[in-house]
Amino acid sequence: MLRFLRPTDGVDEAQTRRGLRALMGDGVCSQTMGVLTGGAFLVALALQLGASNATIGLLAAIGPATQVLQIPAVFVVDRLRRRKLLVVGCSVVGRTGLLSLAFVPWVLPEEVRVPALLGVLGVYFGLGSVAGCAWNSWMRDFVPGDVMGRFFGRRLAVSTAIGAGLTLLAGLYVDAMERRFGMELVALTSVLVAGGVAGLVAVAVQSRIPEPRMRPAEGERGLLTVLGEPFRDKGFRPLLVFLGSWGFAVNLALPFTTVYMLERLGLPLAWVVVLSVFSQLVNVVFFRVWGRLADRFTNKSCLSVAGPMLILTLALWPLTSNPGRYALTVPLLFLIHGLSGVATAGVNLCAGNIALRAAPAGRATAYLAINALVTGLAATAAPVFAGLAADWFTDKNLSLLFDWSTDGTSHPLRAVDVRGLDFLFGLAVVLGFYAWHRLLAVREQGEVEERVVMNELMLEMRRIVRGVSSVAGLRQLTYFPYAVLTGRRRDGEGGGGGEHKEDERRVEPGG
Repeated sequence: MLRFLRPTDGVDEAQTRRGLRALMGDGVCSQTMGVLTGGAFLVALALQLGASNATIGLLAAIGPATQVLQIPAVFVVDRLRRRKLLVVGCSVVGRTGLLSLAFVPWVLPEEVRVPALLGVLGVYFGLGSVAGCAWNSWMRDFVPGDVMGRFFGRRLAVSTAIGAGLTLLAGLYVDAMERRFGMELVALTSVLVAGGVAGLVAVAVQSRIPEPRMRPAEGERGLLTVLGEPFRDKGFRPLLVFLGSWGFAVNLALPFTTVYMLERLGLPLAWVVVLSVFSQLVNVVFFRVWGRLADRFTNKSCLSVAGPMLILTLALWPLTSNPGRYALTVPLLFLIHGLSGVATAGVNLCAGNIALRAAPAGRATAYLAINALVTGLAATAAPVFAGLAADWFTDKNLSLLFDWSTDGTSHPLRAVDVRGLDFLFGLAVVLGFYAWHRLLAVREQGEVEERVVMNELMLEMRRIVRGVSSVAGLRQLTYFPYAVLTGRRRDGEGGGGGEHKEDERRVEPGG
């Protein structure tokens, strides 16, 4: 075994700082891989290859479906007890395979391209699930709990900011290649190559993060006994119910937003990318905000505010068509993507952290694997069901008309027009509110009422607005990525209080 892949008996302060810097770099490279090999680019490639709505749903379901591999992965992690080795090995093989996606349209016959695309992604996501099981346990033992929210918030902010810029550049590149040379497919596959290379660089950076040695196993226990423990835990079981129902609700609609903009609204890919980048830039700002609020008020308290906000964005999607594109479509899309940027920052950060903190130290592997399995199964079933339902709803229409008559002339006014994917968004809203209700049963020490978090969030938003409403504020925005990377704070910025500054100097990158 290579020496740098071996676990260590202890991680000192200097190793923690170096490891967190490497973890930050891994986040940037992995985000680069994610934005260039997924999202709008992957959906656009699938549509170029002739994918249907059902195929788009299946495409979105492959990743969550492979979470079932978390079950054997728990056994492998507990027996091998070499989490870094498992993560690096699976990632190298899986991300190398991801590079082969770029060659699918060029070397395979037309009739097998879509199945091959799905097959390659299945292998990539399958190995990623095994690596993810080991990764979650590894991070639970490595990242200090007292700064977990702020660190992962900053990591997400940095990686999202860089990912947003790369997404914009890649989108403009694809659009220019399509408009000037009619070579959209060439552009999409070259973007996939760049993303695959970034993923392999991330593996090299991951290998620099120290791995604390796993605690000795508490006697010999069967796999079923280990896997059943999270379900028997009365404190963890409500969390599984919430995350599972939430994953099903949001995955009914979110995988189809790109399809909605490209096909229903007829927007060019460049506009889709611009909206995505706008949402990601909002993410950048609010990851740090949610990280501070989560450390101060708990993850559950933040989820109780961010969740309904995301549900609201789903409810707004049908309003963007009347029944097609109209004057308010683009303003509404910016509003939706702005609110979604705020909400998804809180949901993505806090949903992951609440499971990390709820998992018992020393037994986190099984708990986090079961959490990934439950949410994965929900996120698998949702887009598959939604893809089939979308095809069925294609020719369905529900309209509410008002008829104004004057001087014998009728003037019909279309008040409501729901068709196609609009029905999915409506169903997602209903199920989203049910999932939010299930959050009430989750318990986390230190939780506060929603209005407390909402008041603090509004204060943070007012600070941000005041900051960008002046020349000085605009200048600070240009400093933001560097400030995040170094972990430095200016006087009066962030409002997070001074009680954590010593912790930040001790463990955060560049401190």
